Amino acid sequence: MDKNFKLIIEYDGTNFFGWQIQNDRKTIQGEIEKALSLILNQKIKITGSGRTDAGVHAFGQVANFHADTNIQPQNLKKGINSLIKHPIVIRECSIVDNDFHARYNAVSKEYHYFILNREDPCAIERQYQWHIRHPLDIEAMNKCCQAITGIFDFKSFENTGSPRSSTIREVFFSSISHLDNSRLVFKICAKGFLKYMVRNFISTIVLTGLNKITPHEFTRILEARDRTKAGPTAPAHGLFLKKVNYS
Repeated sequence: MDKNFKLIIEYDGTNFFGWQIQNDRKTIQGEIEKALSLILNQKIKITGSGRTDAGVHAFGQVANFHADTNIQPQNLKKGINSLIKHPIVIRECSIVDNDFHARYNAVSKEYHYFILNREDPCAIERQYQWHIRHPLDIEAMNKCCQAITGIFDFKSFENTGSPRSSTIREVFFSSISHLDNSRLVFKICAKGFLKYMVRNFISTIVLTGLNKITPHEFTRILEARDRTKAGPTAPAHGLFLKKVNYS
C-alpha cells in the first residue's frame, strides 16, 4: 500500500551543491533519494520544502515522498542514516496524510545566520559562521530588522535567477541578538524567500552595524527596489534553515 512519509533532515551543506538534485553533482536530495531507492527497491523521488543553496546548512529541512512499503518509519530512518556516509542525518521519519506536501503545505520558514564578531577568526567553527572583525552596532542592526518586518517588495534583496511571479513577501519577525560575547545570530521567519534574500539582508544590515550606512539609508534601499543599492551577498556558510512550520 502506498504511504506518504515525512522526513525532518539535518545536514552540513559545506561540500554539497545545494539541496536540489543535479546531474553529476553531489546534492542533499540526490544522496537521500539514492539511499531510499536502494532500501525500498523502487525509484523514490522526494520533495523538499524548498531549496537551500550550495554551502547552506539545515537543522530542520522537511521533505516527503510516497512509497509502497511495509517498513516502519523508525526502521526506515535507521536504514537511511546507516547507509548515508555524508553529513546528512534524518532526525524524524513519520507517516502523514496522503495529501501532505512538504513545499505547498508550508506556512513559514525560519532561517538563522551566525556571525563571529571579534578580531580573531576561529579555528574550529569557521565553516558555520561569518567572521567580521570590526565591532558591530547591534542597536542599529535591529532597527533594520524592524524595517523589513511586514509585507514589502523585497526586490532590492533578490539575486537574479529566482523563479517567482512577485517580489512581494511577508516577514513575520527578524532580529539580531548575542549568543555570547563574540557570537551573534540573525533570526528571520517569513512565508517565503527570494533567491539569496536572507544573505542579502544580513550583508546590508552588517553595513549598518559597521556604520557604513544608517538605518534610514537601509530603509531607502528597501524602498528603491534596486538590487545594486544593497550590499554584496553574504557567505553561504553562516546560513542555516532552522525549521519549517506547518498549520
